[in-house]
Amino acid sequence: MLAAPVRWPRPSRLRMALQVPSKKLGDGLAALGVSTLGELLEHLPRDRREARTVGELRAGEQATVAVRVRSIVGRQVRRRGMRGLVEAIVFDHTGSMRATFFNQPWLVKSYPPGTQLVLHGKADGGGRFRVSHHALASKAGAEDGSAGGSGTDFDVGSPAAPSVARDVGSPAAPNVARNDGSPGGPHEPRSVAHYPAGEGVSSTQILTLVQEARDGLGDVLEPLAATVRASERLPERDAALAAIHFGDGEQEPRKGLERLAFEELLLTQLVFLVRRGRRGEQAHARALREPPTLSARWLEEGLPFALTGDQRKATERIARDLEQDRPMQRLLMGDVGSGKTVVALHAMLRAVEHGAQAALMAPTETLAEQHFATVQRLLGGENVRCELLTGSTTAKRRAQIVGRLASGELSLLLGTHALIEPDVRFAELAVAVVDEQHRFGVRQRSALENQDPAKPPHMLHMTATPIPRTLALARYGDLDRSVLRELPRGRQTIDTRIVAGEQARVEAYRLLREQLDAGRQAYVVCPLVEEGTQDGVPQEGEARAASAEFERLRAGELAGHSVELLHGQMRPREKQAAMAAFASGQAGVLVATTVIEVGVDVPNATVMLVENAERFGISQLHQLRGRVGRGEHSSTCFLAASAAAAGSARLRALAQHSDGFKLAEIDLRLRREGELVGTRQSGLGQFKFASLPEHDELLEHARARAETILAEDPELCGPLHGLLGEALQSVFGEQALRPIPA
Repeated sequence: MLAAPVRWPRPSRLRMALQVPSKKLGDGLAALGVSTLGELLEHLPRDRREARTVGELRAGEQATVAVRVRSIVGRQVRRRGMRGLVEAIVFDHTGSMRATFFNQPWLVKSYPPGTQLVLHGKADGGGRFRVSHHALASKAGAEDGSAGGSGTDFDVGSPAAPSVARDVGSPAAPNVARNDGSPGGPHEPRSVAHYPAGEGVSSTQILTLVQEARDGLGDVLEPLAATVRASERLPERDAALAAIHFGDGEQEPRKGLERLAFEELLLTQLVFLVRRGRRGEQAHARALREPPTLSARWLEEGLPFALTGDQRKATERIARDLEQDRPMQRLLMGDVGSGKTVVALHAMLRAVEHGAQAALMAPTETLAEQHFATVQRLLGGENVRCELLTGSTTAKRRAQIVGRLASGELSLLLGTHALIEPDVRFAELAVAVVDEQHRFGVRQRSALENQDPAKPPHMLHMTATPIPRTLALARYGDLDRSVLRELPRGRQTIDTRIVAGEQARVEAYRLLREQLDAGRQAYVVCPLVEEGTQDGVPQEGEARAASAEFERLRAGELAGHSVELLHGQMRPREKQAAMAAFASGQAGVLVATTVIEVGVDVPNATVMLVENAERFGISQLHQLRGRVGRGEHSSTCFLAASAAAAGSARLRALAQHSDGFKLAEIDLRLRREGELVGTRQSGLGQFKFASLPEHDELLEHARARAETILAEDPELCGPLHGLLGEALQSVFGEQALRPIPA
């Protein structure tokens, strides 16, 4: 009895360059990130489109059909630019028709009788079908085994276009067309994989390449241990890829995608946990263990208000972190107005009372200036040296600040990217706070952390963008997290209204003027700085610009009221003057761009009008809305939108909900993870297979599994996890699993 030959995987084959018949096709594939056999197998179909039957076609209809070739002939056509026609009689179990291919005479040999095809084109009536794209669905029944599929200008079966890979009918690579062997039987495929395509390459061309590359599935390595797959009920990796490309119905491709998504999420969580462990073992921060003096007095006597329960929990948790010699890495999430600055200042004062220094870095000068003003107000009479350093700081003043910082005379420093200039050196930086940290690059954030590599500071990252737990795990999986959900007492609810149509706009400005007459203040926010409208009056749906709206309102709806302009292209002194005039109450209205999105705190402002609200995302609109409702008076936010956009789900969500975390969940469902997250600032790439919130349960499982695996095998070098460690290094580089000292 002869044993079947054993075929060992050869993963090196997956790294081989694809052999394609034309430079145009190769360039098109390269633009999609597909240059090797492995990349082709991981270029997954976007969806599966229903395949029509021949009997269902109607004249003039664009459709995709799955058929077999009964006969095929070519004929010459005397017409300029034509290389001849190929006509094939094709059929399925509902009937037959005549399919016409243009300018591809080689198809007579490539598609012999018995070849199973997927055709896309237009039904002309009278049993004719004009083919625009076509692909090989199955080689079963091909007389010479050389049949190939092609798109309009692609011939994989021609002598100049050798097949990408041999065809093996292994169980791990099931055929796209499930057929019982009888021509035109009832098991013709009812759906066709549709791939992301681009210039120079069509979905059907990719489908043909994938069909011919099925042999490569045998070279796919399995990084997940059998125990992991069994407990998570996941198929092997090659079977998952086969199910996505060739599976029938909805269940098989879905289960295959879940398998790939779990592996991807597991790898990212392993990287996060390894990074966290490495920081804890290799770095030693100053442990701030002395009993609180300045910070305790400030909390008990200096604050003009009581902390919320969430603020108190966060300060206590952070204080415990600061007592450790392991550098803190914590993310402080809080909705608009939840009091993150108070929590951050408490951490900074813990450094000061130990004779060390603290810093807060913000992404914009406006936000840095607001933080500086807030910190000065919160400190009250406490004798703490605090300075502001931005790009607008004069050279003389800057030299003084840098000198005092280096000598240790300066305790607190707030500012922008100016804090990480090469000549800015701290005597002993113990606590560093990075606000709106997602706006900084990885290297910019780490510059503060690397001030003294031998004794890095405790890092507190802050964001005013509420993030659902699963997205926080995906984006900030290496950080501990504290959440502020409660709003301080005195915060007013904000009445949010959608404004569409001229009459609604007139009413909005009437209410705005009433508030101004009552001594209140207002914001008008525009998406642009300058506009190109000739008459100065934007039409329905046109984007309004702050500069033009400022001039129009001063002469129109807000004539007689003091109006200031603020946008990012103004000189620093002009921005400071405008903001100061509004903050002091000298100006009643501030016309601005999104530079006021975070950090601006004017309790007397009770009205906000956001122009072209449909051009902003949910999170940004929620941040803007948070600029009002900060005082004792009720507030209103008008979202002005075109009539077509007024009923959008995003705007309705803002009108119905005030909880930022609830809005973040809605935003995640509407926009999906890829669009919302983009390129993660942690340095890890965007998900290729996983999608949130669809796979949020998988992410939770992956996190738990990653923790278990690292507890058992920290370096992923044991027999169960060796291939997983190799996969991790393949995706994230050789440094991903650098040994952690015991």
